[in-house]
Amino acid sequence: MDTLHMPISTTATPRLTLLNRQQCEIIHHASLEILRRTGVRVHHEGALKLLRQADAPISDGNLVHMPAALIEWALRQAPPVITLCRRGTSEPAMKLAGDNVYFGPGSDCPNYLDPHTGQRRLFSQADIVSCIRLVDALPELQFCMSMGIPSDAGLPSPYRLQYALMLEHTEKPVVFVCDDTADCEAIAAMAAAAAGGMTELRLNPTLLLYAEPTTPLAHTETATGKLLYMAEHGLPIVHSPAPMMGGTAPVTLAGGLALGNAEVLSSLVIHQLRRPGAPFVYGVQAHHLDMRTTISVYGAPEYELARVASAELARFYGLPIWGNAGMSDSPTLDAQAAIDAAFSIQVARLTGTHLAHDVGYLEAGLMTSPEMIVLCAEIISMLDAFAGGLQLDAESLALEVIHAVGPGGGFLGHDHTLRHFRETWRPGLFNRRRTADWLKRGGTSLDARLRDKTIALMASHTPQPLPGSLQDEIAYILRGRLID
Repeated sequence: MDTLHMPISTTATPRLTLLNRQQCEIIHHASLEILRRTGVRVHHEGALKLLRQADAPISDGNLVHMPAALIEWALRQAPPVITLCRRGTSEPAMKLAGDNVYFGPGSDCPNYLDPHTGQRRLFSQADIVSCIRLVDALPELQFCMSMGIPSDAGLPSPYRLQYALMLEHTEKPVVFVCDDTADCEAIAAMAAAAAGGMTELRLNPTLLLYAEPTTPLAHTETATGKLLYMAEHGLPIVHSPAPMMGGTAPVTLAGGLALGNAEVLSSLVIHQLRRPGAPFVYGVQAHHLDMRTTISVYGAPEYELARVASAELARFYGLPIWGNAGMSDSPTLDAQAAIDAAFSIQVARLTGTHLAHDVGYLEAGLMTSPEMIVLCAEIISMLDAFAGGLQLDAESLALEVIHAVGPGGGFLGHDHTLRHFRETWRPGLFNRRRTADWLKRGGTSLDARLRDKTIALMASHTPQPLPGSLQDEIAYILRGRLID
């Protein structure tokens, strides 16, 4: 084709792939065989009643064997797109579809890496508020999770308080975790109060529940209760297993994926039986057990291979994708943590993982570091630019510009350069200056710049406040009374 007369703009973007459709079908059929032959234990009477009504064979009280037709039915019901909105609005913040990728932190770390002292200590409620405000300040993060468990809250369960703090200190959508159905009810009531009612919340969801079945092949009463509650109210959920290969799952990656996929599919069946069409996000978080340390590993090539495969299975099923990024097994913010973070963020970005959580995790999920969150934001920004690819239209090929400048000329002063030079990625933290200039400007290390930026953001950012009347209603709900 004559490049001077190209009719459309063409963008070339990088992709990371692993499984073709036939290979996805191999894993799918293996999971169908697990559910037909081995079955799953369902420890919830309401779910068992739904399964009996669907004519699923049940033996030994609660051992459910799911026929392939029932699974295929459930897959046809679940919506392929989920939109999450900003607090109190119908404004879309995230559309879980296509190649969209959104990043956010993780939840429930007991330990906090204090950027002021560099010391590891227990999370406080004030630390959680500071971390939420940090997430609200960073445009590279599009959703929030609780990050820490407040050691000073004096509560038997922290989950309602965690959600209330997120609702107060960020307008971004929230992925929450909770202990049981009662927590779900209270948290949904708070979200509904901010949305203008439960109907408005269902139409414009601002929250998503992260829950898990129990590997191998068990649906506990508590987890299933949460699954059914979210389905009943048409609110989005990811019910993502975490098979630990070599511990709770086969040591081989294919075996771990087949098992985890079976657990997701069986969760989806229960979910869709309660309310066909309720929003459901696909995710299998397959780890492997490090036999030397007995740690479930995050920073490993096998883990990232499992992330790629999980994303491709979700696309195979036509479901939104749940995954991980920006975490490390390192117990401190060091070069290992930075390498793990960059590796995982690149995988999430290039596989099109719609929701990538755990940004800021250290110590295999036992500690959150605000500085790690800010470092990951810089890496996300860099990889967003990389994933944007390159344009192949006439303006980008610049043949007329090249002809005008000619051999031996320069492009610095050309209008074409002025129009486009701001399109290149410019770092916020990383240094590009030569030694003399760097020293003249203070010679600060990345560690120092990262600490200073983190502390400044946590101190200066002020989120959009909640209306006073809504604060009173949330306080009312936290005292144990649910709104109608």
